[in-house]
Amino acid sequence: MAYCSVQAAKDAGCTGSDAEVAAWITAATERITAYTLQLFEPTPGMVVVADVAPDGLVILPRRVRSIDSVTPITDGPSDAPSLPSSAYRVTSADVLGQVDAVRIAYGGYNDLVVGAESWNGGWQNLLASYWQPQVTVVGTFGYAEVPALVAQACALLAAHLQAQALPSDADAAQDPGLDVDDEGNNVRIEDTDDDPSQTPVAPLASTGSTQVDALLVGYLNPPPSVVGI
Repeated sequence: MAYCSVQAAKDAGCTGSDAEVAAWITAATERITAYTLQLFEPTPGMVVVADVAPDGLVILPRRVRSIDSVTPITDGPSDAPSLPSSAYRVTSADVLGQVDAVRIAYGGYNDLVVGAESWNGGWQNLLASYWQPQVTVVGTFGYAEVPALVAQACALLAAHLQAQALPSDADAAQDPGLDVDDEGNNVRIEDTDDDPSQTPVAPLASTGSTQVDALLVGYLNPPPSVVGI
């Protein structure tokens, strides 16, 4: 999975063979995924563990494409059965106004499922037998296709990461912590000033490039809060 092409990364300043550039693209893709908490390509077979709210709402931390199974997590020796698709409703943020979630239908029933029959309390009775505050959700998550801004961010970040790993002489000359003598040798200058540094501290949640962060700000996906807080 890669969020931009090799040519796009080269156009952004990444150098080397196609294989080398592809490796930097992979690193940039992983960094973007960790920063945004999003997947920008459909990813099948992904397993997500999520909290269940008292009303049966399960907020999912990735863009939902389709759900294969929803299984209550138990503390007992045996696992609860996966819920049939008739026991929950899936919503996706692809639809304006919706959220990425599964809503378990506590008020419904299925006379073909043992424990969930209409005369036996329906889904609410079945889930009460295995009730835990979390479920395991398996499905396909991610955007239908890579957004243009994400592709551009990936290309720029690939070049940025490469430049960080292999700084040029020009980069070194601009670094206030380095000094270049007449022969081109880099000599590090240690800061002995007791006053605190005036350099602002970069936020922890960052790709490492403020330019890339700015491109991705509209795609940030904060993790769901703990149910009840």
